[in-house]
Amino acid sequence: MKNHLLVLQAQSNSRQGQEAIQSLQEQVEMYESYYQTGNETLNVLLRDKARIAREKSIDFSAIVHFEDGKFLEPLDISTIFGNALDNAIEASEKLPPDRRMITVKTSRVGDGLMILVENNALEEEKKGKPGQGWTSKPDHFLHGFGIANIRECVEKYEGECILQEKQGRFTVKIYLPVPEKQDDK
Repeated sequence: MKNHLLVLQAQSNSRQGQEAIQSLQEQVEMYESYYQTGNETLNVLLRDKARIAREKSIDFSAIVHFEDGKFLEPLDISTIFGNALDNAIEASEKLPPDRRMITVKTSRVGDGLMILVENNALEEEKKGKPGQGWTSKPDHFLHGFGIANIRECVEKYEGECILQEKQGRFTVKIYLPVPEKQDDK
């Protein structure tokens, strides 16, 4: 539908036609950023981060199945996803528009939840150690806590967090074991 609207916009010569097409494009974008993950906290967070990404011309893709994430406290969900996505958005802004993209995936794998957040990034030297004040900002003392906060949340649930940067691509991989009995939160 978006492609059809782009073609129509290119072919439309009237101001009224252009405005109608623009209105339809905005409505389509609203539907694109509606997420049903199985977790209301995560739904709200993804909608907000997708909106911010769209405003900054960042391609944002999320395939998220988080029904089994009920054992996580809402604040921890916000810490993990909020920090990972804020970092990805910040890194994407430094890139040319054609390289700006963020991918979020979550799913149940065996006895745990896998979370993946990937983005393109500049290949630049980071200050500090990964996950312990790791930042590309010049003021290392006041920045770089997002990854450390993610790691702390993951460790709280006895999970594992792996950070990788290869060939201009940054990846955060998280594995969280799902408790055998989950309380309905």
